Amino acid sequence: MRPLVVVASGVTWDGVKGSERQLAESLARHTDILWVDPPVSPVTPARFRGKSGRMWRPLLRSAAPRIARLTPVGPPGWTRPGVREFTWPIVRAQIAWALRKARRRPAVFIACTQHDLLGRWGEQVVDVLYGTDDWVAGASLMNQDANFVLREERKAIARADLVLAVGPELADRWQELGAQPVVFPNGCDPEAYQAVADPGPVPGGFPNRVAGLIGQLSDRIDIELLESVADSGIGLLLVGPREPGWQPGRADALLKRPNVHYVGAVPFEELPQWFARIDVGLTPYADTVFNRASFPLKTLEYLAAGLPVVSTDLPASRRLAEESSGIQLAGDRRAFADAVVKAAIDKAEPDVVAQRRSVAARHSWAARAETFTRLAGLSA
Repeated sequence: MRPLVVVASGVTWDGVKGSERQLAESLARHTDILWVDPPVSPVTPARFRGKSGRMWRPLLRSAAPRIARLTPVGPPGWTRPGVREFTWPIVRAQIAWALRKARRRPAVFIACTQHDLLGRWGEQVVDVLYGTDDWVAGASLMNQDANFVLREERKAIARADLVLAVGPELADRWQELGAQPVVFPNGCDPEAYQAVADPGPVPGGFPNRVAGLIGQLSDRIDIELLESVADSGIGLLLVGPREPGWQPGRADALLKRPNVHYVGAVPFEELPQWFARIDVGLTPYADTVFNRASFPLKTLEYLAAGLPVVSTDLPASRRLAEESSGIQLAGDRRAFADAVVKAAIDKAEPDVVAQRRSVAARHSWAARAETFTRLAGLSA
């Protein structure tokens, strides 16, 4: 029997297919997976429940080959002070129920949040804290108390056998808390972005040269940079979910421009047609502490599709730019727009496209999964 890895995620399986899910799917080539969604309250509004529906008891079902999915039920207001102290014992009990039902013991337990989940599963279990973002820096984005998040981080680090940080910036901060983190960057699935697809449809009269942002529209994005690209006159394609609170008036005005086309959220499997539509990929992240500690998946995904990238000067993008000439870094709106226009017009030779893809291949999730199995003691 293959070892079992529990992945307690900070995002639902039905949400945007980000780093946690892509790592879990790659690990499923080596292990069995129990994926644990964040808890759902019976009174949670339908738009936040995904496909789980109204729930009064935990839901356990198959999500993919070798991957079972548990959606726990939490108390109403489970993130609030005075309630959250009860949330995680309840969630742990439901994880234990799922393990008993499957008659399995985990070899590894991965917590992708700072919540009270580690150190509860037996001495033989390897407890892993997996930081895909700087949770303290991002607390305000999640309407959380940064001091509380920091206290929970300290506890999680103390309980973890292995601490993984998405980049050196987060690793340095966690080292100050007593951890010995391993830098474990995000990856990509190169094959998913090399699929041959007809370009996705755009309105009649849309510009021939197109820059694209394929990812979430949220406060992480610097809307001024998108406006500057639209001002240049080339097409601006936006693909991904939009958070309602993201620059409501300003974003509405941007999306109404004739050379801007907003597709909205699409399934992961439909993304190749939109990568085929764009000439240059955009990573227009705002200059914040949270973003500087991040590793944008989209930068690798653009490279995997063979596309040039224009990014703000984030540390992770700077490191990738040392590997690939396909990434141009720009800060202010004028420099960003100029770099985008130039990248959209320039026609890359086949060897340049191949070099971009080779960089992405070195950062594949398959390679990350191999590294993880070694770090967690799962490989023979």
